[in-house]
Amino acid sequence: MITSADDARLLARNMVGDIRPRWDHVQSVGQRAEDLCNTAGLAERVAVAAWLHDIGYGHAIAHTGFHPLDGARFLVKHGAPAEVIRLVAWHTGAGFEAQERGLLEELDAFAQPPADELDALTMIDLATSPTGEPVLDVKRIAEILSRYGDGHPVHEAVQNSRASLLASSRRAKAALGLPQDWPVCC
Repeated sequence: MITSADDARLLARNMVGDIRPRWDHVQSVGQRAEDLCNTAGLAERVAVAAWLHDIGYGHAIAHTGFHPLDGARFLVKHGAPAEVIRLVAWHTGAGFEAQERGLLEELDAFAQPPADELDALTMIDLATSPTGEPVLDVKRIAEILSRYGDGHPVHEAVQNSRASLLASSRRAKAALGLPQDWPVCC
């Protein structure tokens, strides 16, 4: 049963702790989310989801190649709270990638999470480089596009969702009282 950020951290370490630099990214996303719980009133379930957002990359979990869906399905089997599962399933433009991969019907099996919580998780994910360093959201999107070539489902999804992702990040920063250049500024 996953009831806290500590539980989520342990599960994430078990699932992706041996995948570098993925684990570096996950640790920073999780820690930033926990920090925002303490300083900006972020809901703890967002921190739990932050720790778990990339577990679908785990070797034992990756079945479809679409990590939000694989992670969410795994979490259902392991008794995670529904709100956390929904955040993992839909994080950081997952609907766009599901469309590219022909998996939108499968993703739609999970209800969409509250927009403000999804915005916060997206903001934190986009503020963290693959190796865990703070980065501006626009630079993170550029990095993702450069890492995945034209025609790759991730590239196409991020290209198509760029405006939506940046708007989500802006909304979360405003809602949490953060400067628009967070976390680089702080």
